[in-house]
Amino acid sequence: MTNRTVINTDRSKGSINRNIYGHFSEHLGRCIYEGIWVGEDSDIPNTQGIRNDVLEALRKLNLPVLRWPGGCFADEYHWRDGIGPRETRKRMINTHWGGVVENNHFGTHEFLLLCELLGCEPYINGNVGSGTVQEMQEWVEYMTFDGESPMANERQANGREEPWKVSYFGVGNENWGCGGNMRPEYYADLYRRYQTYVRNYGDNRIFRIACGASDFDYNWTEVLMREAARFMDGLTLHYYTIPHNWQRKGSATDFETSEWFETLRKALVMDELVQKHSTIMDKYDPQKRISLIVDEWGTWYDVEPGTNPGFLYQQNTMRDALVAAATLHIFHNHCDRVRMANIAQTVNVLQAVILTEGARMTVTPTYHVFDMFQVHHDAEALDINHQAASYSLNGASIPQTSVSASRGKDGVIHVSLCNLSHDEPAEITLELRGLTQQTIGALSLSGTLLQGNALNAHNTVEQPEEVSPSELTSIEQHEDGTIRVTLPPASVAVLRAG
Repeated sequence: MTNRTVINTDRSKGSINRNIYGHFSEHLGRCIYEGIWVGEDSDIPNTQGIRNDVLEALRKLNLPVLRWPGGCFADEYHWRDGIGPRETRKRMINTHWGGVVENNHFGTHEFLLLCELLGCEPYINGNVGSGTVQEMQEWVEYMTFDGESPMANERQANGREEPWKVSYFGVGNENWGCGGNMRPEYYADLYRRYQTYVRNYGDNRIFRIACGASDFDYNWTEVLMREAARFMDGLTLHYYTIPHNWQRKGSATDFETSEWFETLRKALVMDELVQKHSTIMDKYDPQKRISLIVDEWGTWYDVEPGTNPGFLYQQNTMRDALVAAATLHIFHNHCDRVRMANIAQTVNVLQAVILTEGARMTVTPTYHVFDMFQVHHDAEALDINHQAASYSLNGASIPQTSVSASRGKDGVIHVSLCNLSHDEPAEITLELRGLTQQTIGALSLSGTLLQGNALNAHNTVEQPEEVSPSELTSIEQHEDGTIRVTLPPASVAVLRAG
């Protein structure tokens, strides 16, 4: 069976919210410290303590939204520890991630400066697990109140005259686990109480996000929607792709073809999860007012040998690039409900887009996918009918290919394509319906290809260009208007038709 895709250019599935391409930065390992924050006195070139090379690389991705400070760290984070003169900030133990000392040098002011420098929106997670309602209320007031108040006065005394715009606020994180081991009924009541005090000041309007389910916990979604839907704007979902199990996840770079296949098979489970959680949400919110926010997703492997187990540092290969691309396609397909997602995590942790070592850095294959897929930001998702060949291994089968298409505001159509097979090329036939023959004949076709010289091809600071995009040359346009693209094994491509 061949891979054939019909793209209905005159039928839209809705807008692909740019926030689907969001990121996540937790106080975990070397994500914040060393990865983003080095301090003004560092020999590493920086802007007010934020390292310039990482800043420049993230700017190129046009990050739409960045989540902080966690993660599990959020429900043990007390925001007052991270304001005021850095030399007097409270030092604490990061009990979740490695037991290291957290000096709180990167706090509210530093994070919101980072967002301003990146031109992205902040998504802040408040502390429900070990924090109080008053603490959360005062944090929102500190950041967003424009007027005379104790919190606004304190912010001004700490050097920030004008309030910030804070669009997204999460009321707790993983409260079914590290955020308090709560039952959904208990958290639903807590959420109703806490969100009451996440107030809108002036013209700042906060999008309130409730802690949602992990993986297949559909009961959590049912209870939260039943008890608290009218108080929320978004509900989260967390799902990590793990080749084996939590006890033995598998290596990021030393893997067999069976592990390649199983990783991609599990990544595609995201579609089932989004569908089933969305169905429950539809029951209580048929107008789809509430967004499903997949604010933690990505691959999770065993840490790199010789590194702190609590730092979750792993390499990033073409396998991760395929996971990223196929997952983003799933979000595109559910753009009516999924309006934000945040890959875990931005730098040096889990499926990072950037890795650093001292003063050097490299971008990962996952970074290149996010870069190539920028063309889908806020674009119109086009209705497609994709028939994929089967990719089989050891008695199991998944689709060989994954395809998504969108039309930008400039009218240009972009088609992103994945070949999940580890050893077989994929010939994909594309038919653009809804265009005149004259328009089809006048189309200019070009494309970008991402592939490696091995399944575990990856970049290092010594070899930062081992995996990098190149021109897609295997594009054929036929007289009947069809387009044929041949993808090498284990590759991602974006086709431009305009």
